[in-house]
Amino acid sequence: MRRDAGWWALLLPAFLLLSVFYIVPIMQVLAISFMEPEPGFGNYERIATNLSVQRVLLTTARICIITTAIALFLGYALAYAITLASESARRWWLLCVLVPLWISVLVRAFAWVTLLRRQGLINQTLMEAGVIAEPLALVWNEFGIIVGMVHYMVPYAVLPMLASMREIDPRLLAAARGMGASRIQVFTRIFFPLSAPGLVAAGVLVFIFSLGFYVTPAILGGGRTLMVAEWISLQILDLIRWGLGTMMATLLVVTILVTLAVFSRVVNLRRLFGGAR
Repeated sequence: MRRDAGWWALLLPAFLLLSVFYIVPIMQVLAISFMEPEPGFGNYERIATNLSVQRVLLTTARICIITTAIALFLGYALAYAITLASESARRWWLLCVLVPLWISVLVRAFAWVTLLRRQGLINQTLMEAGVIAEPLALVWNEFGIIVGMVHYMVPYAVLPMLASMREIDPRLLAAARGMGASRIQVFTRIFFPLSAPGLVAAGVLVFIFSLGFYVTPAILGGGRTLMVAEWISLQILDLIRWGLGTMMATLLVVTILVTLAVFSRVVNLRRLFGGAR
């Protein structure tokens, strides 16, 4: 009993901190979504009746799914290359993957604006090469947002998959090759199935992070393509519609929790993200 009481005493400060700074504010957001501008489910009814709300939700879902798919494809290729590389080459690969994480998201977003705008490097190069006659609309739309988000998310896709791939015993691959299996067969029948939990974990991580993106869509979307986070900011700070903003914030939190709950039944996310086995 004393040992249990000691553990609870150690956990109490963390629990109080979590309650004050996370649980209580979230409960306040939930309460406002039901009380403003009048008590009831009016704000949540707009999910089914308001075209603006539906458009934002569909746009966010579409961008997040596309971003997750592209980031997983690129991340898997990078993680696979890093796994098979020599120890010295692996350090350089990891450095290239981690460098984007050290650069401000704001700096990266403005860098992509410079590259993708109508007078940017990409359009100018294509026009000078005769590939296009007029500048392409590469920014201030969904395409620009996806490019910026994929660039930000690829490292978060690589790291969980790399951790999963590094746990695969290379002797299994060598044994399969020794028994006459081709490289493609070794990959499809052994390596990919064993690395699939890392792929799922990376997908969950990238998708959840993408749902709450604000800076990148705000800059690369130019206010023409709204995702959930920017829409919430617009409702609360500009239009002073606290009920609608908190409703969408609550929906975002619930979506994240449901996503984690569903995928936690598929793979051990706690283990893959560095928790105890």
